[in-house]
Amino acid sequence: MANKTSLPILLLVLFVFCCIQQGLSIKCWVCRSDSDPKCADPFDNTTVPITDCKQEPDLEHLPGVRPTMCRKIRQKVNGEWRYFRSCAYMGEPGIEGDERFCLMRTGTYNIFMEYCTCNSKDGCNTAWSNHGSVFASIVSLAISLRYVLVYT
Repeated sequence: MANKTSLPILLLVLFVFCCIQQGLSIKCWVCRSDSDPKCADPFDNTTVPITDCKQEPDLEHLPGVRPTMCRKIRQKVNGEWRYFRSCAYMGEPGIEGDERFCLMRTGTYNIFMEYCTCNSKDGCNTAWSNHGSVFASIVSLAISLRYVLVYT
């Protein structure tokens, strides 16, 4: 009987640790296409080291706020595209928590901006986000709960 209940508990503990690990620290690509053309889309990370966001400096205008997400900004100014990738200090991933969607703004003087944030995995600010690790965690939790309900 102990073996039947220990497996779901172990899976649940592993799931919690995975979630805590993802929440405490994230690594993001940090670059600007105006200084490194490989930072544009399609993104080529061969010249860009991934940055651990917990090593990023505190910001004077945001005391006590630490970066917990990655950010990708795509701007079109007077017909020229610019890309910025960095750690993000504020906001939420995507729109209403869905990383597949980005905020888009247009302005005067032929300016367009797309602002995307993510925290699903290290380096998620390459392009569209991939929810594979979150999906795998949810599936393993569901299997564990089913196992507990059926065998207890």
